[in-house]
Amino acid sequence: MGKMVPPVVMARMPTSATGNNGAYSLADPRVPMRGFSLVELMVAMAIAGLLLAVAVPASVRFYDGMQAREAARTTMALLQEARERALSSGRMQDVMVRPAIRRIWSESREYELPRSVSLTVHGAAELNHADTGVIRFYPEGGSSGGGIDLRRKDGSGTAVNVDWLVGRVSLQPLQTGS
Repeated sequence: MGKMVPPVVMARMPTSATGNNGAYSLADPRVPMRGFSLVELMVAMAIAGLLLAVAVPASVRFYDGMQAREAARTTMALLQEARERALSSGRMQDVMVRPAIRRIWSESREYELPRSVSLTVHGAAELNHADTGVIRFYPEGGSSGGGIDLRRKDGSGTAVNVDWLVGRVSLQPLQTGS
């Protein structure tokens, strides 16, 4: 006789993390469907699109508001530093503001406001130049007075006020329409 062929032994091994041990084929109706239908994918895409449509403009407004708040804090700090320098050095200190280029500077510091913020300066007429407003701090603590209005594109904003008598710098919201 011929050679004897040993019988073939088949072992079943798990084929996925879900525990499918190979007992069923994918064509078997007893196997639950895996994946998503086209309708489910379209619904998910529509929801994601709606979320983006709401989130992107909100994030732009948030970013503009963050820049405006930072501009107000930096402007206030620059004015307060000039006042402190006047008190400690015994010399007048000027803070210059050029609204056309959104720039504020003093003897030791300079700041350019972001494009999303416009500004208006209110200062003593005898100190101002053609395109530059000046707020002056005196060594005894007073100032020429005035203020800087920082306005966002939506019309909201902050007024940075300088008291002429004691030179105190304060923030307050701008009145709508002013």
